[in-house]
Amino acid sequence: MLELSLIIIHSFCLWQLQLKHLSDKNFDNNIVDVEIRQTRDGSGIGRFTLIRVRWRATVEGAWIMVVVKSGLKGCYEGFKVSEGRVNEMEFGMILILFVASIPTILAEDISYGTIVVDGTTSIAQTDDNFVCATIDWWPHDKCDYKQCPWHYTSAITLDLSHPILTKAIQAFNRLRIRIGGSLQDQVLYNVGNLKSPCHPFRKMKHGLFGFSKGCLQMKRWDELNHFVNATSVMLTFGLNALYGRHKIRGSLWGGEWDPSNAEDFIKYSISKGYQIDSWEYGNELSGNGVGAHVHADRYGKDLIHLKKIIKELYKGSQFEPSLVAPGGFFNQQWFTKLLQVSGSNVLDAISHHIYNLGAGSDPKLVSKILDPNHLNKVANTFINLARTVQTHGPWSSAWVGESGGAYNSGGLHVSDTFVNSFWYLDQLGMASKYHTKVYCRQTLIGGNYGLLNATTYVPNPDYYRQEIEISSSLLRSIRVSDIDLQIRVVNLKGEGALLWHRLMGKVVLAVGSDASPFLRSYAHCSKGRIGVTLLVINLSDQTKFITYVQNSMNNNIKLATEQQNISRNSFSRGLKNTASGAEIKASSDEYSYREEYHLTPKNGYLQTRTMVLNGIPLELTSTGNIPRLDPIRVNVKSPISITPLSIAFIVFPDFVAPACR
Repeated sequence: MLELSLIIIHSFCLWQLQLKHLSDKNFDNNIVDVEIRQTRDGSGIGRFTLIRVRWRATVEGAWIMVVVKSGLKGCYEGFKVSEGRVNEMEFGMILILFVASIPTILAEDISYGTIVVDGTTSIAQTDDNFVCATIDWWPHDKCDYKQCPWHYTSAITLDLSHPILTKAIQAFNRLRIRIGGSLQDQVLYNVGNLKSPCHPFRKMKHGLFGFSKGCLQMKRWDELNHFVNATSVMLTFGLNALYGRHKIRGSLWGGEWDPSNAEDFIKYSISKGYQIDSWEYGNELSGNGVGAHVHADRYGKDLIHLKKIIKELYKGSQFEPSLVAPGGFFNQQWFTKLLQVSGSNVLDAISHHIYNLGAGSDPKLVSKILDPNHLNKVANTFINLARTVQTHGPWSSAWVGESGGAYNSGGLHVSDTFVNSFWYLDQLGMASKYHTKVYCRQTLIGGNYGLLNATTYVPNPDYYRQEIEISSSLLRSIRVSDIDLQIRVVNLKGEGALLWHRLMGKVVLAVGSDASPFLRSYAHCSKGRIGVTLLVINLSDQTKFITYVQNSMNNNIKLATEQQNISRNSFSRGLKNTASGAEIKASSDEYSYREEYHLTPKNGYLQTRTMVLNGIPLELTSTGNIPRLDPIRVNVKSPISITPLSIAFIVFPDFVAPACR
């Protein structure tokens, strides 16, 4: 005999039930019955005595559904559990896992609220290729905290023939990659009349960042560009801004920049027909710098000189690369001076770096990532930079040229695990909200913060993809009492992309919420289709958020104060009468759906390297391909449930948003 209390909350249902005992499993007709008895009034919906657990295999995999019978208005739980057909042993394990999860369900707090999306106007716009990743120069013997996590992932040593690397980049269908980093201003290009020997990087006690100058051979540059062309990468390349200069005192460098090596390098690239999207000048030389710094007035004059070189060399070309700088930490006085000295139409993008989680060795990294107050602190940097650009350089735009969360190669077992996704996706949302055009993640591969593992090239949790074309030919329907419930099996085709890159368009919309600060939300026009996509992040380890999403154009929006004290009874009654998807265009004889992508850690362990999407672990296929991401489709009138410590992308294809036209 087994007696356990549980709560079922899904779509139109809010009941507390008691699981009395499991009947003998009868797999005829793929049905297992579970007897229950009602322990409370069910919010006036009526008593019932049977819950039926139904499973069936489809061409897409096996689905488990909980169908409540005996005259109820309709309730189901649906989740995809595995690829292929489920056998009896697998089903038994699924049922056991379902029962074992009940104590966790009971331990959750539940909070109800409303997210309001203003689709009338755009508050900001990103570039089409907002998501970017970096490839650094660090050699394999770059070490921090007695770890050496870079291996052979530098621009010089990265295995460009690795099939997973190629597939991971191609999945973006035009990923921007920035080649740069701390050793950028020590790289010599072995071309033209180079004035000093060109040797590989080696450790040097008194060298900048503990290394000597390094060499980029043109053979390797050719290989990099062939790889860029094969994977349709948009390339931003960081030039050496210290060539010809010398150290004056402390970290201050002075003297004239010698542009000869950079000019010969650009000439070579043009002669080979290499399409460089943008040239970036210098790395972390702004303000007081990191290893070195240069005064802003000197830096601004260098930019004027470099812009003239670019214009001259690309004269008559169909394409002229952009000029980006300074790729350093934001210092308002320094950045303002830079824009004033360089003048109009010289700097196309002003780039800055962010490592707002602190050192990779900090034992409090996880708590910082899950602290909304800590995440909010960086907003002032975005706001002040946006104001600086608007006031002193409106011809330019803001880029995050490098952001890895935790500096010094990231945090081991943090930056490469699921928990880092809370920081990463939240910062993507915040950056886009404050007029950032491009956001470059440190790194694509290398260190502890790579999107790909530095030795296996297998994607870490921050990397995931979504297929492009959805087929709605497979529609599964069930009827419970007087309500039809439909489950769409999604068939995905075509090339894929990172979830943000695939789902979030460049038009940013305002979002308001009456929920706790632990529930973070961002909205964009959907990418490549009509509608709106919402990113929702639950930082709480205790609270499940049940929320409506409404359109600001809807006059019946409930304000925050009206929602905060809502009771469970009134909530469940309201589910039957209120639309969650705001103004939805749909004919009277069809259902409107939203698409949901729920991201959770495998086995509930925040520092796992395996991300789970809608119950399916995201792992490479047996042939080494990046896995598909299948959304679940849910009736748009139902509320959204965001479990503790989870992330969700919600796509509303029929959301009425004039700003998205």
